[in-house]
Amino acid sequence: MRQELCAGSLMPLNCSLLERKPIHHQPYSSYWKVVPLLRTDTGIPVPPQLGRGPSAFIPAEEILQDGIESSRRQLLIEAFVSAGCVDNITMVMGLHPQYLSSFWKTQYLLLRMDGPLPYHKRHYIAIMAAARHQCTYLVGLHMGEFLQAGGNPAWLQGLHCAPQKLRNLNEINKLLAHRPWLITKEHIEALLKTGEHSWSLAELVQALVLLTHYHSLASFVFGCGINPEAGQDGGQGCRPPSPHSDSSPTAEDNTGCSGGRDAVREVEALMERMQLLRDSQREEEGVTQEEMATRFEMEKTESLLVAPSDVTDHALQSGLLCFVEDPEFGYKDFTRRGEQAPPTFRAQDYTWEDHGFSLINRLYPDVGQLLDEKFQVVYNLTYNTIAMHCGVDTSMLRRAIWNYVHCVFGIRYDDYDYGEVNQLLERSLKVYIKTVACYPEKTTKRMYAQFWRHFKHSEKVHVNLLLLEARLQAALLYALRAVTRYMT
Repeated sequence: MRQELCAGSLMPLNCSLLERKPIHHQPYSSYWKVVPLLRTDTGIPVPPQLGRGPSAFIPAEEILQDGIESSRRQLLIEAFVSAGCVDNITMVMGLHPQYLSSFWKTQYLLLRMDGPLPYHKRHYIAIMAAARHQCTYLVGLHMGEFLQAGGNPAWLQGLHCAPQKLRNLNEINKLLAHRPWLITKEHIEALLKTGEHSWSLAELVQALVLLTHYHSLASFVFGCGINPEAGQDGGQGCRPPSPHSDSSPTAEDNTGCSGGRDAVREVEALMERMQLLRDSQREEEGVTQEEMATRFEMEKTESLLVAPSDVTDHALQSGLLCFVEDPEFGYKDFTRRGEQAPPTFRAQDYTWEDHGFSLINRLYPDVGQLLDEKFQVVYNLTYNTIAMHCGVDTSMLRRAIWNYVHCVFGIRYDDYDYGEVNQLLERSLKVYIKTVACYPEKTTKRMYAQFWRHFKHSEKVHVNLLLLEARLQAALLYALRAVTRYMT
């Protein structure tokens, strides 16, 4: 029987403290400031806190605040009871409790509840996805989860030891991670018609959602500088940090309020540009579709020049290489001068609302609703603040970030003026967005420090949530469009 998820809660309705394993049996437990809350509110005996803060980019005191609001407090307690730990991703996402609740419900369904794929294979697919972006944090986590779910330890020696059916996912995993616009109905057909190693359509849709979920979650891990967990199960060994900050140029630790007068002027300039855009929108109502398309192509071409300049390519770590075939394959700009490019994906031709949502719900019930809720939550999430300013309508800025992510993946909205992207997103923010969305393993602390220098860290985490979900939706649209074309 499928467990039901309680609205606004992280746990299934029938989950109770008495049903959970003792805390010391859970892997990768890092508790931070939730520990006193648990001791006080539940009476659970919890081991002492170990190690660094949750993020290499964000000062620990920004995340581990005393007197945190009740909604966040309750979510962290439920996360601990549900998973046996409060990991660093949860702690950082917890800066935005409304989103964390939606994220946890979706991830719980993907990994823990009824579905076409066995539980251990779900975790192996997560390993395959995270390895494409060299995310040792997620690979290590799901290696432990894979074994706990009864997976064969031999598979962890590498893809060559996994069943052929899983190995057949490699090509679509590679494309989804780096160049989703190349996915065709032939890729779908090859997986569904491979004899004894074939996938059912329902299995494949769950696998596609898992792959895109973990590619995007890797972006969040790198974008927020998530640290390895402090306390790890002795049997699993210690997993090294993802290569995001240790070799990066030094940046100010107090990023959220650095930059002095220049940073303040940047905030004021952004506020002025937002107001000018609102005024011009009221005056300029007759922009043609041709002009809109031209502005998109200009932005897409300009994005070719946006690339990180202060990092070198990371060699794929030996512990991850065994899970990756064709490691040199990576993101390639959707269009380059002088090269033939695939046609632009017009969002109106295959939308999430009209096409993707219904297809997923038909083949993998419930997950479509949770994904849709998560997209809506993050897209509409606002506290009406920008840095030191309150009472601000930030919808224009959120839309520019979302649409810029889709732009670098070749997706165009006919009704959006891409001139707004250039007006609202400074170059340092564009570099950060493109890096985190397209090649997150190259993200550095300096990149994080250089954009929005006078904004709060919670606002930068909000940017990362937008990147996570915009990237996830973009990849899903390409994959689901290919599935639809196969079916018709």
